[in-house]
Amino acid sequence: GLGVGERVGNVQLDILLVNLKLMGWIDNDLTILPEYCKTISKSCKVPVSVNYPVFGHDAFRTGTGVHAAAVIKALRKGDKWLADRVYSGVPAEMFGLEQIVEIGPMSGESNIIYWLEKRGYTPVEHLVHGLFNFAKSSNHVLTDGQIRNFIETYKFIEDDL
Repeated sequence: GLGVGERVGNVQLDILLVNLKLMGWIDNDLTILPEYCKTISKSCKVPVSVNYPVFGHDAFRTGTGVHAAAVIKALRKGDKWLADRVYSGVPAEMFGLEQIVEIGPMSGESNIIYWLEKRGYTPVEHLVHGLFNFAKSSNHVLTDGQIRNFIETYKFIEDDL
């Protein structure tokens, strides 16, 4: 897995299986592959790069407004199949993963509303606008911790008004 071995040219078995599945040559359940990659990474002390195909941290993440809006629209219509394919050449669900909508400087309000709802927050207009402005002023995709801190600070400010 991960192409780890003593010689150059070792095939990445995880990616080989992904491609065989996508080509319809195998019909195996491959939802265990993310755990397999984590185990190889930990055991061999070889990090999985964030942009590693399918199993890297960023493989199914988007903070871009247009991409996220299409995924969210499909999910709101109950079409998980489409949501998993609209901007992804590889369906995340096929490997036990999911599309992740993040918030950053390129995000639209739909990213923010979706993020809030998915985590049990009520997306009231002033919170959405405040978080939107906070995201636009950043130079990176916000972490969940940064967003939660903003929300808690925002609640504190709102209580004082």
